[in-house]
Amino acid sequence: MVRRHILIIVNPAAGRARSSERRLGRFVAALERQGCTVVLRRAGPSPGQVERLAGQAEPGFDAIVAAGGDGTISAVVNGLGGRAVPFGVLPLGSANVLAREIRLPRAPEALASLVVTGPASPIWPGRVGNRAFVMMASAGFDSEIVAALSPELKRRVGRLAFAWGFLVRLWHCPACELTVRADGVEYRAAAVVAAKGRHYAGPFVVAPGADLAEPVLELVLLDRRGRWAMLRYATALFLGRVPRLGDIAIVRARQASVAGNRALPVQADGEIVGELPITLAVADRPLLLIRPAG
Repeated sequence: MVRRHILIIVNPAAGRARSSERRLGRFVAALERQGCTVVLRRAGPSPGQVERLAGQAEPGFDAIVAAGGDGTISAVVNGLGGRAVPFGVLPLGSANVLAREIRLPRAPEALASLVVTGPASPIWPGRVGNRAFVMMASAGFDSEIVAALSPELKRRVGRLAFAWGFLVRLWHCPACELTVRADGVEYRAAAVVAAKGRHYAGPFVVAPGADLAEPVLELVLLDRRGRWAMLRYATALFLGRVPRLGDIAIVRARQASVAGNRALPVQADGEIVGELPITLAVADRPLLLIRPAG
């Protein structure tokens, strides 16, 4: 199928303003050169604008493109609410984890060609409470970093903001004690990542068996607590060794509940979505993601 009527939902807060605008302009121009009618809608500054724009999208679009970071993609997915319209991605954010996962081409012109003629294959999002997520949700040390991050710092320095947040948080690291019940089996952990894809926080792989196309969660359970344990996990993350650590368990489940010894924040696709306790599950229906074949 050739897609000709394209809606692009832009999050102006994602990425660095000048470079993001240049990439967006090249992407739109490439779509128009291929005969597409492009409708561009920019979210305003108020919370929930991206999701509302996706929810208000009228029928008739051949594809809806999320232009922003992983949080923007997640907001578009939540706004679509399971509708069958294919969605694509123009990465403009800090980490762009989904773009890495599906190996999106970098060049806006190649991305435009993919949106027009590329395959749209089903993926199964996860759910945390009543919110959908595409790549991962978590509770623990990393979710506390996300909760403390300044959006302005993320815009200015990109992924380095997370490194700074890690160093700051390292000196204030109260122990987390989580109880995770996955498909009826109970586990104890210091942190949990519910992964739908292999990648985490950019180029790092924490769940090598995860597959967006499978209706299952991969729960990565970190056992040890405290400052030195977090340093060890972070080092293993940068070296690509997290799945090999003996004190990490990876559990496959369709649903899980997570409770803790305190009201930890919970993040999904890089955005805070609530606090413990939570329920995790696979979404009721798949979405159609425009992605490279293979």
